Amino acid sequence: MVPPVCYLLFPVVDGSSAGTMFELVQALNDDAEVLKRRTPNPIGLNAGCELFIAFVTLFPHESESFAGLKTELVHQGRKYAAEALTFRDKIAELTLGFIKDDSVILTHSYSRVVMKALLHAHKTKRISSIYARSPASDQLMHMRHRLKTYETLTAAGIPCTVVLDSAVAYVMDRVDFVLVGSEAVVESGGLINAVGSNQMAIIAKAASKPFYALAESYKFHRLFPLSQYDLPTHNSTILSLPTLPQRPAVPRFSGSEPATSTSAAHEAAASASRTSTPEMKMDAEQISRNPSVDYTRRVLSFWNTQFPYLIRAGHRPDLISLVFSDVGILTPEGVSQYLVGMFAG
Repeated sequence: MVPPVCYLLFPVVDGSSAGTMFELVQALNDDAEVLKRRTPNPIGLNAGCELFIAFVTLFPHESESFAGLKTELVHQGRKYAAEALTFRDKIAELTLGFIKDDSVILTHSYSRVVMKALLHAHKTKRISSIYARSPASDQLMHMRHRLKTYETLTAAGIPCTVVLDSAVAYVMDRVDFVLVGSEAVVESGGLINAVGSNQMAIIAKAASKPFYALAESYKFHRLFPLSQYDLPTHNSTILSLPTLPQRPAVPRFSGSEPATSTSAAHEAAASASRTSTPEMKMDAEQISRNPSVDYTRRVLSFWNTQFPYLIRAGHRPDLISLVFSDVGILTPEGVSQYLVGMFAG
């Protein structure tokens, strides 16, 4: 339950004229849909709204009236929201034991919980260097986040440099582990984060480097995507091909007709292309056709029941080593179990 989501939905509970739980949940769902429509990337908001509505639905109470129940919901919700502000500190403390002196760390985009963990570790340990991953073009969507990461760490006295997307495999052998935040941790045990996280995890696994994700428990999301195209942010325009204009017809000349003017035009065009070197940049439409997040999958294992000692079919090791959260240090399987229990009441 993201704290801002709590504060946005509290007035709905407090000021609702609903006389039954069904009416109250319906009002919360309606307001949650309005919030989602106003957000370009609603994944984190979805998780927060879903958790808040589950909190309202499953809340144990002994109130004698529905009005008393609503008052108690607001009171307990505000108490949770205040507690949620301490979650990043708890995660930073848990992460501390995994960051050794002279660690070289690769991170991605800008994450407040990752920044909290790195700055907390910097107080007691000596971090050798941080590589902040950056896209190849400064027009891509997350460039400002990489630069914010770089500026924040450098200002704190932590050696940091920016790495291009295309150099991740090059630098991977130099790092001790990868540390990323998350927009959501889903029921499959996978991770939804800024685009590029998945390929970074694949490279880390190939290089036998741990891939750690940090996530507050209010980012745990009851979503079970099977591929990138199952994400709520995916739509038909992502990676779609533009419609090209029709090429003008080329006039045909008979062998007896002179082609002097055509040859002169071609020569002039070739000369212009040699003398002018326009700057090549992605335009807004090209940028909009790219995804903003991707899904780092947890691949499930299927044992051959007849010969389990000979064949392990369909198995690939998890890309995510551990998930650090305010509820503890979890494996991807542990995330799945926690989510089931959290929404079971």
